Amino acid sequence: MFTVSANGANIPALGFGTFRMPDEDVARVLPEALKLGFRHVDTAQIYKNEAAVGEVLANSGVPRADIFLTTKVWVDRVGHRDFLASVDESLTKLKTDYLDLLLLHWPQSEMPLADRIGALNELKKAGKARNIGVSNFSVALIDEAVKLSDAPLATNQVEYHPYLDQTKVLLELRKHGMSLTSYYLMANGAVPKDEVLKDIGAKHGKTAAQVALRWAIQQKDVIALSKTATVSRLAENFDVFDFALSLEEMEAIYALAKPNGRIVSPGHLAPKWD
Repeated sequence: MFTVSANGANIPALGFGTFRMPDEDVARVLPEALKLGFRHVDTAQIYKNEAAVGEVLANSGVPRADIFLTTKVWVDRVGHRDFLASVDESLTKLKTDYLDLLLLHWPQSEMPLADRIGALNELKKAGKARNIGVSNFSVALIDEAVKLSDAPLATNQVEYHPYLDQTKVLLELRKHGMSLTSYYLMANGAVPKDEVLKDIGAKHGKTAAQVALRWAIQQKDVIALSKTATVSRLAENFDVFDFALSLEEMEAIYALAKPNGRIVSPGHLAPKWD
């Protein structure tokens, strides 16, 4: 495992994501992920599984200092007091007194961005969030958030996979010393079936899914979230540090991007994408 450094945050390049994981799946799969070596765990208020994640972490035997824990504030936390209270609630559920990374989950909210960024900064000053950042932000919004924040932002968590070109966003993030955390890397199940990725994988003795994960973490400043509810797939997802893709292979994967490659874009939450 290696880490991505971004504005003071040292983030394990491969994370375990818990999106759409009910409590029973978290309780069954996350302990095995930790045993295997995953040390970056990603959750969110809206996932409704923070308490299950907290329970597993508390009982895992892995020291809290060895875990990089991320959660995200949902868009309905409107008003300074409610925003701060929601993070205290998250900390209680996660059985910890600090987060390694706290993100705004989506840019759209009735609470102005300046106020939300201000609340993140206050939580960082209070030691409740070691690092702060955003999720699903466009280039223009990244620029705005950076200007509004006293503390540097560590990451922008966005959809990123071989079918979606995020070059503009990545270049903007690098300009500000930030990282890109990629979610939906398997592109709703398209990646494991992709012939180009399967062919590249065959040359390395790896699966198409492993190729996509490696493609992500091999890029400068990119972190990959992997997710599975199948324990037997955990080892496959983690086993991406013993091979490297050639420049030609990386280019072949970039070439899979298409104009309509975006999968996640809820109208009431999403910005105007780049």
